[in-house]
Amino acid sequence: MLDRLPLLIGLRYVRAKRRNHFISFISLTSMLGLMLGVAVLILVLSVMNGFDHELRTRILGMVPHTKIESPSGLVEWEALAEQLMQRERVIGAAPYVEQQGMFSVSGRNEGAMVNGIHPEWEDRVSIIGSHMRQGSLDDLQPGEWNVVLGSLLARHLGVGVGDRVTLLVPEASITPAGVFPRLKRFTVSGIFSVGADLDANLAYANIEDMQTLARLGDAVGGLRLELDDLFAAGAETRAIVNQLGMGYRGIDWTYSHGNLFQAIQMEKRMIALLLTVIIAVAAFNIVSTLVMVVTDKHADIAILRTIGATPRSIMGIFVVQGLAIGIIGIAIGVGLGILLALTVSDLIGWVESTLGIQFLDAGVYFISDLPSRLHWDDVRNIIGAAFGLTFLSTLYPAWRASRVQPAEVLRYE
Repeated sequence: MLDRLPLLIGLRYVRAKRRNHFISFISLTSMLGLMLGVAVLILVLSVMNGFDHELRTRILGMVPHTKIESPSGLVEWEALAEQLMQRERVIGAAPYVEQQGMFSVSGRNEGAMVNGIHPEWEDRVSIIGSHMRQGSLDDLQPGEWNVVLGSLLARHLGVGVGDRVTLLVPEASITPAGVFPRLKRFTVSGIFSVGADLDANLAYANIEDMQTLARLGDAVGGLRLELDDLFAAGAETRAIVNQLGMGYRGIDWTYSHGNLFQAIQMEKRMIALLLTVIIAVAAFNIVSTLVMVVTDKHADIAILRTIGATPRSIMGIFVVQGLAIGIIGIAIGVGLGILLALTVSDLIGWVESTLGIQFLDAGVYFISDLPSRLHWDDVRNIIGAAFGLTFLSTLYPAWRASRVQPAEVLRYE
């Protein structure tokens, strides 16, 4: 019976109605603090995981993991692509021609990066084909001067499929009449949307048309490579350049979007740290609760000691009580956090549609909706951290209870 004493009495103290309502209030506050801290931490980390996932799948699905270029262009690019595909980490290759320019129509001007692509090869390195709202990449046939625009770029220009736009490139053409900017009329054949800032500054055209516009002849600007692990892009790019030798250079995705990815990772760590501090504050409120309970229960502790309870048993009683308070708060917080993490995207969408507002503007942020992705490893880590902090907060009050001397307390009873 004495072996079960700490568990039985500790749980009884949790359920009992106390004469001191202030102690009950502090216990409830500690429980609510743990619940909210755990729930918010699960929710926030899930949202940060969602941003991280969207970065990888949307932006890095459109942006090449690495690019292999040559200052003079690549003429025998098919042979080079076949050679690079023999490497273990390379799972896709496609040629491209990049041209920075400005689209103009009816007095509206928007800058954009125009990628000249081979429609049959592009699916090997990009997700653009699965995000077409209108039209198809197959419409980008050589000599037809068609272009596919991002949805935000098309909206800013006020154009749709079938409209014509003028592309001005930052290179001058010398004619008998003087120096004129190089420009070309394109027909909008499709519109894509990935829900990212790329929708506002990216366009696609046929690679042969862009070779003509850029005066590259049979050469292409380079090869875009898809790797099996995007985090290996830096090392793999250096290895490829070393293999190819002089005259080649490699550029991986970290040059263009690495800062954004690192910023998300840093924010995730800092937010997790700050919210863990909130959990710690709630957990250590249990210290004040148990200290007041120990003071209130001095007579009960003395009686238990006189009937044979050991200091270890007394200490166990208050550890059990503190852990019970903590476990209840953590359990409710985990349930609430998981529920919010799984439904926050739909909840925010409902609020936006009801109030007619938009929390995330793709023109400002890199996505237009709030993503959430629950990782069970995060949940386990949060539970472990919260439980550990709760356990630590019970040790001092329990130790004080075990030091109560029965003779001194019962002398005045």
